[in-house]
Formats: sequence, C-alpha cells, structure tokens
Amino acid sequence: MKIAIISDIHGNLEALSALKEPYDELWVLGDLVNYGPDPGAVIDFVRTHATVVVRGNHDDAVGFNRDPRCSARYRRMAKETMDFTLSVLSPEHRAYLASLPLVAKRTVDGNEFVLCHAAPSDPLYKYVAANSPEWEAEMEGIDANLLLVGHTHTPFVQTARGSLVANPGSLGQPKTGSPKACYAVWDRGIVLRTIDYEIEGTLRKIDLMPVSTGVREDLKAVLRSGGFETASVSLVQK
Repeated sequence: MKIAIISDIHGNLEALSALKEPYDELWVLGDLVNYGPDPGAVIDFVRTHATVVVRGNHDDAVGFNRDPRCSARYRRMAKETMDFTLSVLSPEHRAYLASLPLVAKRTVDGNEFVLCHAAPSDPLYKYVAANSPEWEAEMEGIDANLLLVGHTHTPFVQTARGSLVANPGSLGQPKTGSPKACYAVWDRGIVLRTIDYEIEGTLRKIDLMPVSTGVREDLKAVLRSGGFETASVSLVQK
C-alpha cells in the first residue's frame, strides 16, 4: 500500500493542490488551519480524501476557540489569522476540527503505525526537534514500528528504541530554508519528498486577508524564506 503523509497545511490550498503523488491512502498529521488564506477549502479536501487525520494545536484552537500556545514571535500571526479563520469557517467545519482524535493507530502490511501531531506525551504542543534524545523517552511504551509526527515543520527520519520516528515536514508552511512544500511517502519504507507549488497564488490571497500589515508581511516572508530569519521573521518554534 502506498500512503502519502502530510502535515501542517495551514490553510495553504495551493500547496495542497500541488500534491499529485498517487496514493492508496492519505494520512494527515494535523494543523489544517490558521496562517493561510483557505482554511475551509483545506478542510473540505481533507474530509473528502484523507483516510486518517489527527488534531493539531491550531485545529484544536479553532475547534474549541482557545489558545494554540504559539511561541512569542508567532503569537500575533496566530491570533490575527485565527480570528480570520473563525470568521470564514462554518460551524460544521469547526465541529470537524474538534472531533479529530489526538492519536491514531494503523496497521499496514504488518507494520504498526502511531500518528500524532507533536509527540506521544503531549500530542498537541510538545516541540521535539530532529535528533533530540527526547525521542527515546517518547517511544517508551509505544508499540509500533513507526511513529509519525508533525508540528516542527522540519522533515526527518530517525530511529528511537528500535523504531522509526518520521516527520514529513510542513506542506503549507515549510521550515527548511526553501519554499518547497514537504511531505512523505510510505511504500514498504518511508521517503521524504518536496514539491514546488504556485506560491505566488498563496501570497496574493494573503494580501487580501483582513489582518494587519505587519502580520501580512510576516506571513509572506515565512513562505518565501522557508521559515528562516528575514528582516521581519525569526526562526522559532511554532
């Protein structure tokens, strides 16, 4: 079975639409909404196409109207874009986000998968970077061959306690130093991939969002730079 694995779409419909990889199943590791201009269309696509979806901290925030607990540099962007997201989503959209599980499990071709947005000990908020020794502790008690996570917007594959931990990176707001959208594919093994997308379309839509000028420019700078520091954006935890 071939599985496309995506995370952290953040309302970026152009990046999602660029995913042309053929797959048998689509798995989504959370954060469908906030920051981007098309939260409703992203939710509709995921509801139609995804087999497994887990809840991210921004999905939780919109679904329950509460703080996504972003770091200081991103707090204003998150607040203003969440106000926008809440204004354009239907009650059905919000109920869908609130209904998403924090953790999901799947068995494919004899392999056991555990899926969550951040980390098993704290599925919504914990930030564990690639190659962190914390993954050893996170895998304790996890009966799976593979743990799939998102949240950091940084793709990686590594081992912990004899299992694989994989992060596909962010499809809609990558933090790799490149604007290319990130995702992963499972096909008897896991492979990290990137794709170009029509970023200018997303940037034009951001220009029309009802947010402050500073937030608008920050959002565009993050996408253009692939998450690294620019004149107005610092690389910090999301």
